[in-house]
Amino acid sequence: MNQISTNSEKIQVLITRGVKNIYPSGEYLKKLLKSGQQLTLYLGIDPTGPSLHLGHAIILDKLRQFQELGHRVILLIGNFTATIGDPTDKTALRQPLDRGQILENAKDYKKQAKRFISFNGRNKAQLKYNGKWFDQMNFDEVLKLSSHFTIQQLLERDMFEKRIQQGKPISLHELMYPVMQAYDSVALNTDGEVGGNDQTFNMLAGRTLMKSLLNKEKFVLTLKLLADVKGIKMGKTEGNMVNLNDSPTDMFGKIMSWTDKMIVNGFELCTRVPMTEIDKIEQSMQVGANPRDYKFQLAKEIVSFYYSEKEAEKTGQEFIKIFAKKEQPNNIQPYKIPPGKINPINLLIELKFVPSRNEAKRLIEGGGFKINNQKITSWQNDIQIKSQDVIQAGKRKFGQIT
Repeated sequence: MNQISTNSEKIQVLITRGVKNIYPSGEYLKKLLKSGQQLTLYLGIDPTGPSLHLGHAIILDKLRQFQELGHRVILLIGNFTATIGDPTDKTALRQPLDRGQILENAKDYKKQAKRFISFNGRNKAQLKYNGKWFDQMNFDEVLKLSSHFTIQQLLERDMFEKRIQQGKPISLHELMYPVMQAYDSVALNTDGEVGGNDQTFNMLAGRTLMKSLLNKEKFVLTLKLLADVKGIKMGKTEGNMVNLNDSPTDMFGKIMSWTDKMIVNGFELCTRVPMTEIDKIEQSMQVGANPRDYKFQLAKEIVSFYYSEKEAEKTGQEFIKIFAKKEQPNNIQPYKIPPGKINPINLLIELKFVPSRNEAKRLIEGGGFKINNQKITSWQNDIQIKSQDVIQAGKRKFGQIT
């Protein structure tokens, strides 16, 4: 039996820092944590992209806090639920993923999660896949499972109400998603679940099902979302998230593009800077301190955690050189491309500076494509490139033709 810590200070940080809501209540969870009972809890992730991002990292860090107190933690890969697609916050049908693509997406998840939770030792984290139970479920069992929910309950979700008002379709399989996610809790026979606040509906469905099938209380801890100034969640689908496999340069640059109102939230959710210091940062900005200085500090904190202090310092200096002094970076990636004429779109695709032709068009038309610091604004006409030309895409991507 693993020794459980009931340290009051650590428990207080666990149930407050970055936390949005706790169900059934914060007092209920605090009492559980103080009891000395070993709890089992999990985080479920659908592998819809090839990398975890800062949104996942926020929740994984909360799992770490539970594990360090001696509790059992599970990282659940939704290799089955990802084939359905979580409709949360989606105003249209999601594109389905096949199993091969899902497993390929998830191949580095454990490695990335190791930054936060330990898969070794006496109290090692477990990695599980929900295809294990859903692949064995027959249609009769699916019908019995769905009988624990009503259509009215499922249609209470904001995104479904919006789609109905807009005359957009709601697929039957989307209604089944929270039912499937709820069953994960039953299959794991867990004491609790952690997730982003946007997952509240799905996680509370798990509480309902646990009570119905196992007569067991499940706590749900939801965390604040890393959102932009418009309240839009930072995530894969939204295309505005810092991925854990981003280069230091991209990571630093993306954080520096965050709005000033995200700085305090970013420190609380994405760093381990003490809350007393974060409060001082907030107060300092309220009386006129330059938010850019604190955003720079935030970027260095995050890059240091995922790479090193040395890399963060170097990347910070490069950022100043490129953006403040309008100079080119010191070390530009060389690319071997034959000199001659080439279409700008094809060049950007070949350099892998953009993920698609449409993205290349938008970049060029928006003035974000330069050769030797000269803007190229037409994608229809071929351009002449030669050795030593410096290609720039957006603010952070540079390459030199060799």
